[in-house]
This record gives sequence, structure tokens and C-alpha cells, in this order.
Amino acid sequence: MTGAFLVASAFLASAVEMVEALTIVLAMGTTRDWRSALTGVGAAIVALAAVVAALGPALTLVPIDDLRLVVGALLLVFGLQWLRKAILRSAGLIPLHDEAEIFERERAGAARAAGERRAGLDWFAFTVSFKGVFLEGLEVAFIVLTFGAAQGSIPLAAAGAGAAVVLVTAVGFAVRAPLARVPENTLKYAVGVMLTTFGTFWAAEGAGAHWPGGDAALPVIIVCVFLFSAALVVGLRRAAPA
Repeated sequence: MTGAFLVASAFLASAVEMVEALTIVLAMGTTRDWRSALTGVGAAIVALAAVVAALGPALTLVPIDDLRLVVGALLLVFGLQWLRKAILRSAGLIPLHDEAEIFERERAGAARAAGERRAGLDWFAFTVSFKGVFLEGLEVAFIVLTFGAAQGSIPLAAAGAGAAVVLVTAVGFAVRAPLARVPENTLKYAVGVMLTTFGTFWAAEGAGAHWPGGDAALPVIIVCVFLFSAALVVGLRRAAPA
């Protein structure tokens, strides 16, 4: 049961981050230079691999209870941030995330930027692509490492994240357009619920608590978090001015 939730959470969270990274790379490639943009992507992947290689073994040395307490607290911070924005978007209090709009904004910025070249590369396209993939990928790496280490199965979390990266990349470069039709806000809502659930579960276990039924408590926590967040959406919609 936990393994399925682990893979699903890593997949969904990674898919959301990779959709955003893909939008940036597509904007740089179509407006500036594909070679420079893809070189930036490659450099970001190498940097991310170095981060994972450095942190992965270190996490295995931390006692599991201490690790789950720290990981649970961090996941709660991330999860509640994602869930807060998803609730506000669902209630109509802040605009929905629009990949098509972001794509056009990135393209406009790329078209205005100076054409400086270094080492045969368009430096603007390289830098923006590197930064976009590295920052979004860093969140993916954090999720994979924390989920995997807390559950004792980094390869399982990595498999979920890897599947999302391959799928988003393949679809994105096949259509050569931002994945605006992907229900990204719904995905972010689901990820917020799942991160909050795992954060609550692991933080309590790390602090010495024992959930009734063990891992079987996870679906119950997910339902409770979702129902509470849905009630907040309804309440905020009613309280919002017309």
C-alpha cells in the first residue's frame, strides 16, 4: 500500500515540476537556439545527478526515526504551501496556473534579450534552460530522496519520478508546444494533499507515535486532508465578494 502511494506521489509531483521546466526549455528552443537550450538541460541534469549522488548515501546514515521526523516536517511545509495555493485557485481567489501564458511570456523575454554567445552557445538560452531545469529538478530530487529515504526505498521513488520525466519529455517534444491541456492545477491539488498526508504520517512516526493499522492509516489521512481542504474551498467561495 505504501509503495503504491510512494510511486504515485513521486510521479505526480515530478510531472508537475517537469511540465513547468518543459515550458521554459520549449520557449528558449523555439525562440533562440535549440542546441543552446538542450545543452543547458544536459548541464542541469549533470548538476542534479551530483546533488543526488552526494545526498543519497548521506541520508541512509541518519537513524530512521530522526529522518522521518525531519522529512515529515519538510514535507508538511512543502505540502501545505502547494495545498494552500491549490485551495485559493479552486476558490477563485488567485488566477489558475496557465502554461500557455507562461510560454508566451518566456518567448517574449527571450526575443528581447541580447544575442550574446559564449563557447558557441546562445548564453541566454543556455542559462535560462539550465536554471529552469535545475530549480524544478531540485524539487523532484528532494521529493525522491526524502520519500525514498523515509520509506527505505529510494529506487521506488526514483522509478515514479523517472516515469514522469520520460512521459512529459516525450509528449512535450512530440507536440513541440507547452502542455497547456494537462490539468496542472488539479495535479498540484493532488500533490499537495499527498505531501501533506505523508508529512503528517512520517512526522508523527518520527516523534514516536504509532498510527492505528500502520500504513493502512495513509488512505484515511488522505481522505481527511482532502475533505478538510474541500470544505475550505467551499467556505472561501461563499465568503469571497462577488
